[in-house]
Amino acid sequence: MLEQLVAGQGFQPGVRKTARNECHVSKDEYGTLSLALDPVQGLAELQADDPGLASLRINGREALVGEPEHAGMCELGLEVGEHARALVLATVVDPQNYAQACPAAQELATRLEPLLPRR
Repeated sequence: MLEQLVAGQGFQPGVRKTARNECHVSKDEYGTLSLALDPVQGLAELQADDPGLASLRINGREALVGEPEHAGMCELGLEVGEHARALVLATVVDPQNYAQACPAAQELATRLEPLLPRR
């Protein structure tokens, strides 16, 4: 699914990184975009882990986004169900472009949202 979302943007093929349905694509001198589909934990668990997350809506769907904890990283969670979420992470490697991490995560989440199941 992640490869479909970034097709034609110069990213390397997706790589499954963990056993939790997480995939990463990378591009030299840009960084990494990641997608994790969690069928067990919803946004409430994400908010409990990081109370500093801010609420927003992506195409009308509930979402949470955090200020980057580490320079150049941004995490965004999309609600799929009470106990399910999609997590998007953008990591930018060039310090001059660190501010682009959250806009990149939001852009990817906006493209992902229509592909997610409705409640």
